[in-house]
Amino acid sequence: MTLAPAGAAGRPVVTAASALTRTYLRLVATCEALNVRVVTAGGTGVTGAMGAERQLGGAALTGSAEALDAFIDAEATRIRERHGHAPRRDVAASRALHDYLWSVSLLMSGAWYLERRVPRIAPEDVRVGLTEGAFEVVPAQDFACLPDDPGATAPGARVVADEEGLRAELRAAVADHVRPLLAAIGPHARRRPRALWGMAADDLVSGIWYLGRVLDQEDRAVRAATELLPRGIRPFPGGADFRRLAGRDGRRHPTRTRLGCCMYYTLEAAQACSTCPRVCDGERLCRLEGEG
Repeated sequence: MTLAPAGAAGRPVVTAASALTRTYLRLVATCEALNVRVVTAGGTGVTGAMGAERQLGGAALTGSAEALDAFIDAEATRIRERHGHAPRRDVAASRALHDYLWSVSLLMSGAWYLERRVPRIAPEDVRVGLTEGAFEVVPAQDFACLPDDPGATAPGARVVADEEGLRAELRAAVADHVRPLLAAIGPHARRRPRALWGMAADDLVSGIWYLGRVLDQEDRAVRAATELLPRGIRPFPGGADFRRLAGRDGRRHPTRTRLGCCMYYTLEAAQACSTCPRVCDGERLCRLEGEG
């Protein structure tokens, strides 16, 4: 782990970057689906390994047509290898975007959910590997937090007044990070802005929901996601909109319908997501019961 210069009595000074490094390591250890390696600003690995895999920076995806094409082509190759058929170009673009949105949003929302801190991740602090689609992230140099946060006086900490202020910081941090990528990849994914922002909202909400489930805190995570997006708040066109479905055994399951389609049904036609807008509640309920 990266340590800041020593403070009083030789103790290392806790900075935003060192605090966020710990948070990201905790997220990676907790979330099996979060394929992220944490690195220092100089590129030294803290966890995981990317080897010699070719990588693209998050900023390059929005500034280079060649990099964006390579990003989409890499996803098309992975789909071919994993599912046995070549996807349409818009499907590969949508799936690559979905993975990026979910992973990077969870790094920000996970820090908020676990520790009430909101980092600002810049596109240049993210890299994605073309072979496996794994991500690297350099911890941000600042985060927003509440006045009673023990790290509120740390270099790089920005204090906001209350919980709603912190939620606003998270919505803004995610929106500011993904806005250039949505604009760049939209024509390839054949989606207009509302659909793209709906996808961003879906992945922000679903990352929090997933983290709650793996921590056995699903109800808490559903409440948190609902408070974050109680309705459409620009630029996000809709809210979390959770509801509960009763199963045949009397159990009630939280679910929601995605604002947009993640296109998974094009990869495995018989395995649409349980939150797919193409699936009716009865079919979704059967899937939920099967997963239970």
